[in-house]
Amino acid sequence: MKKNDAFARYSKLPTEQNNPRTRDLDRVPLRRVLEKLNYEDMLVPKAVAKSIPQIEKAARAISKSYLAGRKIYFIGAGTSGRLGVLEAAEIPPTYGVTPDTFTALMAGGQMAVFLSKEGAEDVYENGYKEISKLARRGDTVIGIAASGITPYVKGGLAAGGKAGAFTVLLTCNPKEKAPEAKIRIAIDVGPEPISGSTRMKSGTATKLALNMLSTSSMIVSGKVYRNWMVDVKTTSKKLVLRAERITATVGGVDQAEARRLLDITGNDVKTAIVMARLGTDLAGARARIKKAGGFLKNILG
Repeated sequence: MKKNDAFARYSKLPTEQNNPRTRDLDRVPLRRVLEKLNYEDMLVPKAVAKSIPQIEKAARAISKSYLAGRKIYFIGAGTSGRLGVLEAAEIPPTYGVTPDTFTALMAGGQMAVFLSKEGAEDVYENGYKEISKLARRGDTVIGIAASGITPYVKGGLAAGGKAGAFTVLLTCNPKEKAPEAKIRIAIDVGPEPISGSTRMKSGTATKLALNMLSTSSMIVSGKVYRNWMVDVKTTSKKLVLRAERITATVGGVDQAEARRLLDITGNDVKTAIVMARLGTDLAGARARIKKAGGFLKNILG
């Protein structure tokens, strides 16, 4: 792409437009700056809501991949890539999935999570090669790019599609057609308070959408009973106490009995709850959970 062509293309991106509501940010009192930023932030959830139909389709794809024993990959650069890293890191302890079920790929590699590596996002081939090595049929590849045109992400989505994976683009550019993605989640947040600073409204929208994707996909995969994380992993003191509280509350027992049952089950909250509610032994509880496909609602109602 010629320099002038690139300039014109980037100038037209929704994420690069100037915001008329914040043109005086450098000449109003600090309190007014904060009020203006807060107003812009309040526009984001409404924009995300308009993309719920597409988020639903993507969440079903993630659940399908998970229940089939396949993998889910996030791929992005800059703020978008870091949000993917955050998502992949936080799902395992919350929902009890193995760490390799959700994997995040960041343009520029692991160090780029902590220190920006300029130019890494511009290499299409790197994204293509990295996903080609990992993705297989039945997996889900989620490309995250505020602008929607990041070459690294486009390469990853193209490789995922070629491998037979389900491909999703999460972007804040509703104008980008994204032929590499089967599902396009395009959240129109409008221009940023600081022109082009997509770590702001675009980043917030992306985080909200990722929360919805991971949470809803885990709910429909049997990882939640009512609104309790019944597959939580007890990897810290706080999570140990949470497991005891969930077991006691849902199982209808006191804390001491909850602790006893968790000791028997190896801190398996779901199994401890079934033992508490049905008065069955360890083997019986596990058999019921297996028969129910991991869904406590099919056992407890």
